[in-house]
Amino acid sequence: MTILDKIIIDKQIEVANRKNMLSIDDLRFAPLYDRACISLKNSLLNSSTGIIAEFKRKSPSKGWIKENAEVLSIASGYNQAGASGISILTDTKYFGGVSEDLSTARPHIQVPILRKDFMIDTYQLHESKAMGADVVLLIAAALTIKETKELAKTAKQIGLEVLLEIHHRDELHHINEYIDIVGVNNRNLKTFEVDVDTSVALAELIPSEFLKISESGISSPHTIKELRAVGFQGFLMGENFMKEENPAQALQDFITQLL
Repeated sequence: MTILDKIIIDKQIEVANRKNMLSIDDLRFAPLYDRACISLKNSLLNSSTGIIAEFKRKSPSKGWIKENAEVLSIASGYNQAGASGISILTDTKYFGGVSEDLSTARPHIQVPILRKDFMIDTYQLHESKAMGADVVLLIAAALTIKETKELAKTAKQIGLEVLLEIHHRDELHHINEYIDIVGVNNRNLKTFEVDVDTSVALAELIPSEFLKISESGISSPHTIKELRAVGFQGFLMGENFMKEENPAQALQDFITQLL
């Protein structure tokens, strides 16, 4: 059993428990549910950097990165430093996040927020809307092609954008008409090994009508310039900033080197 398999089993239990606490009808009454979402796709198209800065306290591969990280100060710092979007991990067991991280940050952030979690049920899409997310992540390795399309369609129906994450050319078949952005994860979610060449190899195979972003393992402006050259317009970066004492300052310094 891979790490991803374990995560999905735990996520199924978590979602079942959350459904027992709040119904979808309850979620629809949340103050943030009816807000108009901000387009991450447009933000990236109009950005000079394309950086999506990620807030996460830990990861399955690295353990704790910043255990006591405070979401409001870091996310608002990312916003002020020039992030094109902000990714917030809401998985608790493996990433140390909570739903409240996203809803706490939302009123203070002017850029799009991606809810980073393992989406396996339409219930989580309504949860994401209630939290104040603008974009949800669908991971091809965790879903069937049919599940991907059903989740993406529902997300679009309630006003969310959809980022589809792939890692291998076999997962290109998960791309459908409801997807807004295709992300290539340079980290293999089954082994957690990282190789930025994964993005380079898949770049030309992703249909040109989809905006492309590269995720994980990016730590230098040079790498971003190489990825831009093969068609990527967005770059999701987390550990590179979160491991620093001041993540927002680390982002600002990185952008200065990039421009």
